[in-house]
Amino acid sequence: MTTETSSATGQPPSITTPPPPRWARWAAHAVPLVALPSSLWRLAMAAGLPVGYSDEVLRTDYDIPGAGYLILPLITVAQEAAALLTLGLVGNWGLVAPRWIPFIGGRPVRPMAAVVPAALGALIITLVTFSQWMLWDTVDEGTLTGAHRAFMGWCYAPLLLWGPLLAAVTVSYHLRRRRER
Repeated sequence: MTTETSSATGQPPSITTPPPPRWARWAAHAVPLVALPSSLWRLAMAAGLPVGYSDEVLRTDYDIPGAGYLILPLITVAQEAAALLTLGLVGNWGLVAPRWIPFIGGRPVRPMAAVVPAALGALIITLVTFSQWMLWDTVDEGTLTGAHRAFMGWCYAPLLLWGPLLAAVTVSYHLRRRRER
């Protein structure tokens, strides 16, 4: 088996990936921002700020006080961590795994190892957020009304953009990786 080498250095030719387009960088950075309002609303609820629910609803539906104090922040951290993963599709760690990751650290990222989970994530997030949007009239019916309900809606509405933004960034990543030289 022979390997091709560069005549000038005797080293294998380097593979370069084209940089992401500006729109893809903007879209990738927008994903954590569209997830932020719902995260902040959830943290406000866990912190005991008045979000419009009665004490009875907080106790029965969200286990506050109780496990809800832990569960709601954990959901928030998981949501923001998942949103931040989108930055890998436009950053260097989408090309080479960070060194601190066991077993794969420092190795090139296989394109499909990023594209498949990102595409599935975009599909799932889109399906979940749009299905919730379609059911919005029945969500928290009677337990959250007026300005509090509207405020919650405005906090969760940006999530509708997460799936499509992630899908667009994923397609951009896939096309860039196909054009590696």
